[in-house]
Amino acid sequence: MKSTGTPATAFLAKEGVAYTEHFYEYVEHGGTSVSSGALGVPEHEVVKTLVMETDQGDPIVVLMHGDRKVSTKELARAMGVKRVFPCKPEVAQRHSGYLVGGTSPFGTRKPMPIFLEKSVLELPHIYINGGRRGYLLGMAPSEIVRTLSPQLVEVALEE
Repeated sequence: MKSTGTPATAFLAKEGVAYTEHFYEYVEHGGTSVSSGALGVPEHEVVKTLVMETDQGDPIVVLMHGDRKVSTKELARAMGVKRVFPCKPEVAQRHSGYLVGGTSPFGTRKPMPIFLEKSVLELPHIYINGGRRGYLLGMAPSEIVRTLSPQLVEVALEE
């Protein structure tokens, strides 16, 4: 398997994760509708990696279906904090080591708690960012649980 050499693919190789590589034309602020359309897969199967912060300034990663939003209110409640909100792009980049639009939950610059929308595990296959804009990795969702030990949450909102 050829490696594109991102921290994410290095992490996955070390963990023995089988994945497929999928390239597409990145569109600024295009989101998962662009990548799912380019790959011809349901947007629900594209998992977005969101870097957020608590009101205490602690960074977290939320993995969510491409066609859903995160209820920050429900997430804060599940975490036992007052508030959770998306990081500014430059702050997210500082925490993860990835450019926004190319953020992967694998191989982040610093370890952060990971929260996974529980229903993602019901999918047979997912597509998740490989650490570069325009680059998704296909894998079994169980690999997220095996390699990242996320906390499962139910905080999805319809887009």
